[in-house]
Amino acid sequence: MDLGDWLQRLGLGQYAAAFRDHQIDDAVLPTLTSEDLRDLGVGLVGHRRKLLDAIAALRVKADISDPLSDAPEVAVEAAVNAERRQVTVMFSDLVGSTALSVRMDPEDLREIIAAYQQCVANTVRRFAGFVAKYMGDGVLIYFGYPTAHEDDAERAVRAGLALINAVSTLPTPETLQVRIGVATGLVVVGDLVGTGEAQERSIVGETPNLAARLQAIAEPNTVVIADATRKLLGNLYELRDIGAKELKGISGPVRAFVALRASSVASRFEAMHPSGLTALIGREEELELLLRRWARAKSGDGQVALVSGEAGIGKSRLTAGLMEAIAAESHVRLRYFCSPQHTDSAFYPIIGQFERAAGFAVGDTAAARLEKLDRLLARTRTSQQDAALIAEMLSLRNDGRFPVLELGPEQRRQKTLEALGTQLQTLARSNPLLMIVEDAHWADPTSLEAFGRTVDLVPSVPILMIVTYRPEFEAPWIGQPHVTVLALNRLGHREVGSMIDCVVGDKALPVDVRKAIIERTDGIPLFVEEMTKAVLETGGELEAMQIAAAVPSPALAVPPSLHASLMARLDRLGPAKELAQIGAAIGRVFSHALLSAVTSKTDAELDLALDRLIAAGLLFRQGMSPNVNYLFKHALVQDAAYGTLLRGPRRVLHARIADTLETKFVEVIATQPQLLAHHCTEAGLIQKAARLWGDAGQQSLARSALIEAAAQLTRALNQITGLPTTTALRREQIKFQVALANVMMHTKGYAAPETKAAVDQARVYIDRAEALGEPPEDPLLLFSVLYGSWVASFVSFKGDICSRLARDFLSLAENKDEKAMRMIGHRLTGSALLLTGEIAKARMHYDQAIAVYDPDEHRTLAMRFGQDTEVACLSFRSVAQWLLGYPEAALADTERALRTARSIGQATTLMFALRHVSVTCIQCGAYEAASAQIDELVALADEKGASLWRALATVDKGYVFTLTGRPRDAVQMITSGIGVARSTGSTVFMQVDLSYLALAYAALDQFEESWDCLDKAFTASATTKAHWWEAETSRIAGEVGLMSPVPDIAKSEAYFDRALAISRAQQAKSWELRAAMSMARLWHEQGKRDEARQLLAPVYGWFTEGFDTPDLKQAKTLLEELG
Repeated sequence: MDLGDWLQRLGLGQYAAAFRDHQIDDAVLPTLTSEDLRDLGVGLVGHRRKLLDAIAALRVKADISDPLSDAPEVAVEAAVNAERRQVTVMFSDLVGSTALSVRMDPEDLREIIAAYQQCVANTVRRFAGFVAKYMGDGVLIYFGYPTAHEDDAERAVRAGLALINAVSTLPTPETLQVRIGVATGLVVVGDLVGTGEAQERSIVGETPNLAARLQAIAEPNTVVIADATRKLLGNLYELRDIGAKELKGISGPVRAFVALRASSVASRFEAMHPSGLTALIGREEELELLLRRWARAKSGDGQVALVSGEAGIGKSRLTAGLMEAIAAESHVRLRYFCSPQHTDSAFYPIIGQFERAAGFAVGDTAAARLEKLDRLLARTRTSQQDAALIAEMLSLRNDGRFPVLELGPEQRRQKTLEALGTQLQTLARSNPLLMIVEDAHWADPTSLEAFGRTVDLVPSVPILMIVTYRPEFEAPWIGQPHVTVLALNRLGHREVGSMIDCVVGDKALPVDVRKAIIERTDGIPLFVEEMTKAVLETGGELEAMQIAAAVPSPALAVPPSLHASLMARLDRLGPAKELAQIGAAIGRVFSHALLSAVTSKTDAELDLALDRLIAAGLLFRQGMSPNVNYLFKHALVQDAAYGTLLRGPRRVLHARIADTLETKFVEVIATQPQLLAHHCTEAGLIQKAARLWGDAGQQSLARSALIEAAAQLTRALNQITGLPTTTALRREQIKFQVALANVMMHTKGYAAPETKAAVDQARVYIDRAEALGEPPEDPLLLFSVLYGSWVASFVSFKGDICSRLARDFLSLAENKDEKAMRMIGHRLTGSALLLTGEIAKARMHYDQAIAVYDPDEHRTLAMRFGQDTEVACLSFRSVAQWLLGYPEAALADTERALRTARSIGQATTLMFALRHVSVTCIQCGAYEAASAQIDELVALADEKGASLWRALATVDKGYVFTLTGRPRDAVQMITSGIGVARSTGSTVFMQVDLSYLALAYAALDQFEESWDCLDKAFTASATTKAHWWEAETSRIAGEVGLMSPVPDIAKSEAYFDRALAISRAQQAKSWELRAAMSMARLWHEQGKRDEARQLLAPVYGWFTEGFDTPDLKQAKTLLEELG
């Protein structure tokens, strides 16, 4: 291009000599700034503005079609590859061009079209729009490509309204009119299509089509915009809603608006927040509050500060300010970083903190890491048991230096949580402790539990715990006296101005640019900081104004304005942009070693690019070489960099990361299979990803990280569903589905619909595999599935189904000659028989199971089959022993069951034993012992988050209250417990619950409610076939009849007769004794002493033990009264 001719066309030929003398050529021209032009002698502001506008137009043209030279401009290079961008598209069409072609000479029409096209180009250029394509009388225009601005939607509407005026004033024979459509959305833009003069940058997506369709429905001289564009405008414009429109080629109705004019709202902030303003304050008060909490913590009055706020509001900056303020003070600082890619990775932020504190380095051997961990834990004089637990949490294999802990997964998990709490308490004894948990909304459930425990222990130790999170996270610790909630608001103009000054430093910033930043950032600190930096990196005042004039959009995860600002900076960084994208794909935090391995760049190239990213404020560097990590300054920065990648390049990148992790970071994958699973998923390597997700789920299950396990296993199974089936894949599917069913039993409840669905699906998979001649490699998998089906039918008691499933289990075990499974089959059969009323047979099966049980061989089965088999059999056999008339044997079984359960140390086994043993103790009249067991169960269930066991314990407490003269408390406890238990699908002891509730209501003279409960109890017995309690329900019904204001003697006597008949048929001597006593008392009152004695004496005489229990004592006393 001849610069002299160019200047002449602008009417500024007088500056040609100056340009020539200063060697301004095609390559230099696009970089000129206002200050450069002043140095060239362009003194008039009007001339400088005219030149800057023309230079800006050349930049736009150069990005797409006509580079001024072969010099590789960074911004041009960034636009070469297609990218995902948020673009506002305008389509302008000349009204009546067809009619004009009929009335006018073709040459005259050509001049009108040319004038119209030039008018469009000149007008949209003023608003930084880009004319992408002329299509006769139609023009396609982009706002947001190739140069993004944060207010592209507003610019498009302003340009449209300005274009209407500009076209109408063109000097043409007839006044011209236009129709304009505007739409905003995500597109892929930038692919070069065509050749030569026809070459253009394509745009793909619904947005350009939508803009064209909106233009078609527009009235002459109107701008019609889509709803997505309207949302970005706030109240900046007056709009007329024209309703939802059906548009050709667009799925579903589209709500559309006509842009009328700019609104009268003076404040952009108010305009962008039509629902009302939020008070804007600085951060000095918040920092002062944290310092006061720190002072209290140092004095031993531990504190927790919950810092909440939207993304970019300054949560991390506030905590950094506190750290700076107390840096000179002696204290210990612990920081925990939660990650969106590790929301189901148990202990993830805690593991990261330990690894940083211990100084783990890439390439460390397991022995080296253990040595480093030893040195770290020596500072806190950590016990060997706790050290073993922490080493295991860090996936470090015990080389013999730690004791071998024989713990079940749940017990190990709980002991680990306790060890972490002990660590914190020990650290805090030597120095005040500042503990910062960042981004708790991304914390995994197990870490949240650990943090919750820390919140509980904080009051007694010198700890200030700060937890930051976004508003969508509901912090469960609010309301405690030592917890302060600090919700961060946006900054005011004065504070924003101060922030701009800090970023700018000693650099000059034009007043107009400064004002624009203050007005456009809406007080969000991240927006202020990032926009100011973008302005400082511009080449001149015009570009600075364009970047500063931005509209933030909090409606989007990454606001288009901030994304565009970051994109502009990334584009100018050249090779560093690629590194930012790679780092973003790896994760929020990435190591120098992994980045280097993935990029295959030289160390010099890598360091140079990373330095540029750090200097640009996009990354933080942590650690010292060679163990350097990089942290994206904000999640939005990572999202913006990652979001530009198209699916194809993104998959290739994730595949490269996965391959690098697998080949060069084996120790990471061994402990974090979910990390490799994530990258394989994003790479489209679904079969591999599915296996890894399943492995991760099983690893989490083994650690008792049940919520994480459920998420990982579900993901694995969902991915397998979409793959072509093979023998190996079917076996993986079975294994993961069985594991998921196991998880569901603990998290949802044994009889919950989700658990049943998981078990049923596992059975379907196994049946299909066996039909294909591909039985599971693990022979016990089928038994696990059968157990799941049985336990669901037992807890929601369905007698016929439960009995059939128990028989099927036992039969299969016998056919396969599986000794251990035969033992469990006897347990299941015994439990089914017990509740259906075949009590003697039930005891026989329990006896057989207990006789076979070998602790060394069978104790590990507890994790697969819910509880330890011996404990389960002893617990239920104690009930059978009491029913059959052997109270002392029953109590002996309860003591043995509890003793064994405590020695095993598995929470689920102990909860099972406490619940069922307490039932036996209640029947034996050992109310004090039962109450202690129930209280222990409540505490343990609360600790483990076991809602079902907590509910059953509450009901049991109600039983005790019923029998010890506290009926009002009994009603409250039983009804509340029943509600929770039923919500999990548990109905197994419904008759018991309703019978005791009926007795409590009767004691309160609420007989209508009492009889309603009894009717439901009888119905439940009939429908579920749970007949074991039916005799007692009948006896209680008789007692309630006698307690009524008008006793129905005959009805009560009939109930007692029924109770006697059922108990005799079931050989349930304890029920028979109670029924005989009730009938004997009634006859005694009627003067039938002989009949009463003849009824009760032989029943009492049958007993050989338990004479110290209340039932037998009462029977003896009654017989003495009868003479």
